[in-house]
Amino acid sequence: MSSPRPLRADAARNRQSLLAAAADEFAERGLDASVADIARRAGVGKGTVFRHFATKDDLLAAIVIDRIDTLNTVGEKLLGAADPGAALLEFLTVAAHQRQQRDLSFLQEAGDLSPEVVRVRAHMFDIVHRLVDRARDYGVVRADVTGADVILLMCAPNYVASYVPDAPPDLWRRYLAIIFDGLRPQSAHPLPHPPPSVL
Repeated sequence: MSSPRPLRADAARNRQSLLAAAADEFAERGLDASVADIARRAGVGKGTVFRHFATKDDLLAAIVIDRIDTLNTVGEKLLGAADPGAALLEFLTVAAHQRQQRDLSFLQEAGDLSPEVVRVRAHMFDIVHRLVDRARDYGVVRADVTGADVILLMCAPNYVASYVPDAPPDLWRRYLAIIFDGLRPQSAHPLPHPPPSVL
């Protein structure tokens, strides 16, 4: 099976513009956002949306893939960093900042929208496991913490901050710092339950 042809520069720009408009619309209206509203926000006709994305599910999948691909690019670079502890913290910071900029947490409800979503998410999980393994091997993350633990904690800083009315936009940084201190081996107490094995 041949690989898809790369988009022309103008088509690629149009696609990214549509993804940004769709992400904003979904962030405001949730999964009820319509293709017509997305097209209006992007300043194009509905036909243009459907030329890029055959269905609304395809558009949702593209947003998920775009976000995860951004994290994967960052994570792959950080796997070669000289300081594994700083690399893991930077990855978690980028992930939390990305989420704070545009809350699309509801997309998790959309499930496995396509095999490509499943593939890029599995790749991200693999990157997190490798970042955690490196940090643990260097002694900067406690020995009983796993990649699965960190994957589950990735959304926590923004989730906690979302409960504070009129929270300052960078409040998530406080909770990321608390989480990262909890990952360090200094003064660590044994954890009361084994880690999950599903991630």
